[in-house]
Parts: sequence; C-alpha cells; structure tokens
Amino acid sequence: MNLNQVIRFFLKYLKEFYIDFNQAVITCFKKYLIFKGRANRAEYWYWTLFKLIIAYASFRLDYRLEHIFTEKYSGSFSKFIFFVTFLPGISVSVRRLHDIDKSGWWLLLPILSLNFFFFTIMTNTSIILINMSTALVIVSSLFLLFCFISPGTKDKNRFG
Repeated sequence: MNLNQVIRFFLKYLKEFYIDFNQAVITCFKKYLIFKGRANRAEYWYWTLFKLIIAYASFRLDYRLEHIFTEKYSGSFSKFIFFVTFLPGISVSVRRLHDIDKSGWWLLLPILSLNFFFFTIMTNTSIILINMSTALVIVSSLFLLFCFISPGTKDKNRFG
C-alpha cells in the first residue's frame, strides 16, 4: 500500500462522516418527521446555524415591514419561519441525542424545568424555591448543551 492509497482510503472513510452546510440543511428538511436514527454534530450545528441566520433575517424583515404597514402587520414572516423549521429542529435534536445513545425524551427536561420555574414565579412561592427552579433550568440547559457538543458513539448503539 503506497501513500496515495492510504490517503484515498482515509478520505473515503472521512467522507462518510462529513456533511457540509447545504447538505445538513437539506437532510434536516428531508427527515423532518424521522425521529429514528442518528445525526452527527455537523448536521445538528449546521442546522442550528441555519436557524439562527434565517430567524435573524426574518425578524429584520418583520421589523422593516412593520414600519411600512404600521398597525396591520403582526410579524407573520417570523411566525411562518418558526413553523417551517420547528419540526425539523425537534427531529434533528432527537437524532443528535440518539447519536450519543440518549433518548429523545431528554429534550423535555429544560421545557419541564422552565414550566416549573414559571409556576414558582406565578404562585409567589418562597425565594428559595424560585432559586432552585432557576438553577434547575440552567443545569438542564447546560446538560443538553453538553449532549449536543459531545461526540457520538463510534460503534452502533441502540438507536442505530
């Protein structure tokens, strides 16, 4: 085996795990209702970058249109973008968790802790309980962030 063959082998091997920005966005839209399987870090983070860019652009457009149409405009473009990207975002997040051998149900952790936080604020409970619920929101969000930045399992896991 010479050096060229070794390089070709590794490039072929790496190509299986590499995904570019456009391919990641297209994949997320194609798999918007597929909650099985795995998504690598590149797919998830390119999708997140795409959502940030498109959300920023839609908010800017809504801001401009609101000044043109004054009271009659209600941010419709941003709402449309949200609904178009909501399911693909949930799907890629679940598949990303599957890549590190975690269930997609872990996505509910920050949502439930945020609901608990709002419940403690609305019911005027003690400041200690409010602080605990705030800490729970922060810890659960950091846990998910850690999951999303962690490398996936190298071999097959229970999700594929």
